Amino acid sequence: MTPTLFANGAIHTLNPHQPQASALLVDKGLIVAAGPTEDLRAHAPAGTRVVDLEDAVVVPGLTDAHIHTASLARSRQEIDLRQVESVEEAVAGVRSVLPRYREGEWIFGGWWDFNKWKPPVQPDKAALDAVCPKNPVALTSADGHTVWANSQALRALGIERSTPDPAGGEIVRDADGQATGILRESAVYPVRRLAASGASGDLREQLRETQQYLLSLGVTGVHDIDGADALEAYSQLRAEGALALRVHKLFAQDDLKDSIGAGLRTGQGDKWIRHGAVKIFADGAAGSHTCHMSEPFAGGTSHGMEVTAFPELVELSTTAATAGIAVAVHAIGDRANHLVLDALSRIQDLTARHRLRHRIEHVQFLQPADVQRLARLGVVASMQPQHCPSDLPILGMVEGRNLASYAWRSLLDAGTTLAFGSDSPVELPNPFHGLHAAMTRTTQEGKPDGGWEPQERITMAEALHGYCVGPSYASGEENIKGRLAPGMLADFVALDTNIFSADPAEIRETKVRMTVTDGIIRYTQQG
Repeated sequence: MTPTLFANGAIHTLNPHQPQASALLVDKGLIVAAGPTEDLRAHAPAGTRVVDLEDAVVVPGLTDAHIHTASLARSRQEIDLRQVESVEEAVAGVRSVLPRYREGEWIFGGWWDFNKWKPPVQPDKAALDAVCPKNPVALTSADGHTVWANSQALRALGIERSTPDPAGGEIVRDADGQATGILRESAVYPVRRLAASGASGDLREQLRETQQYLLSLGVTGVHDIDGADALEAYSQLRAEGALALRVHKLFAQDDLKDSIGAGLRTGQGDKWIRHGAVKIFADGAAGSHTCHMSEPFAGGTSHGMEVTAFPELVELSTTAATAGIAVAVHAIGDRANHLVLDALSRIQDLTARHRLRHRIEHVQFLQPADVQRLARLGVVASMQPQHCPSDLPILGMVEGRNLASYAWRSLLDAGTTLAFGSDSPVELPNPFHGLHAAMTRTTQEGKPDGGWEPQERITMAEALHGYCVGPSYASGEENIKGRLAPGMLADFVALDTNIFSADPAEIRETKVRMTVTDGIIRYTQQG
């Protein structure tokens, strides 16, 4: 491989020993040197190729620390109801795609959010039955924790009046005990498995296309939350030399026993694919009102759902840690986060013995005392800044409570490592939307003025750290990526905007000029 000098840039290295440079000398996928363009040009080997960065701002490659890439790949070919504003519009959207499907074929997709509808009322099977009497339909909510199904789908899933609720889930029923078509939490799992196993298309090819989409957004690495099928597809891409993203692959809870039996451990792998933590669900989601809260939701008696009971959570965490596998626990509600910290406090000896870095995924609502406890336990807070503005319509449910909500500033000040992601396809996997949200805590339109709970805003430098250095620490790779320094992987992006001085609205609209992984240009902006 010919050495390459990337010259004439405004490079922000995130390396505290050399914060800025104008050039990077790259060879064999690694950064050889960073410094002034003329100095590196003078010392570059004969035959070095030169790429002119044209004064672009350059930052380390961004890692999405919580993304469902297989789901994202499939969702790009499914019905998308994110923008609809009523059940009538949603049904019209379903009607519009019917010609694509054969009679009896499953219709998946969705990403609907009834909290934004007018009126904000959850739908039922009757609305879908009216337009899809001959196709089973199962549409996932925007937060991924609820499914809206029609009668055909319920029959295909074997759900009838006498079907009991699964542990950690709910089949919502009407006053007569009949299923309404709304499935929550673990009741959704059969739909997820069916969608994955019965999905049309080759996942390898879908991920090949999705990889290019992510690279165009400046994403050079992912912490993938989907199943073993995604790992297999990524392994196939690597075998043919087509993998251009760094993949940190988490285990599914259902695969834990087999993974231990196969001798898999957190941290195993190479610079392209590494095994991560096991994903466990402690509770549900805010949008579905299934996150586990210490106080009931406003106007009701429900505290949400404990998807994995505490004794089982302790058992799973102990089993994983004993085998050298870290845990990544989904916890949104303050009660769920409190219980997860209780569980992790019981396995500190195992954690230290195997040098594990546990994570909590989402960490949206915390009891104030748990902010410091999370830091003391050394748990990584894997958070998704875009969730804050997206959740604004439902945040009245925590108004007036003594909670640390989306508490990026408080967690940073306590010494916690933040690893930022998108939770795509729940949100778009655009890290510049996340950077904007972390800095402003506002919607795209700048509402509310000054941001929601503005004391929790963070700076651009801190937010960028959460997309670069934080994820690398979470995956145990802080010595090879996340910063631009000699010996580090040559993964970086050139931008069309100076995100360090631009107005917030400009930051959100930032476009990527060039994306480089392993020293190879993988994407260039057209036009």
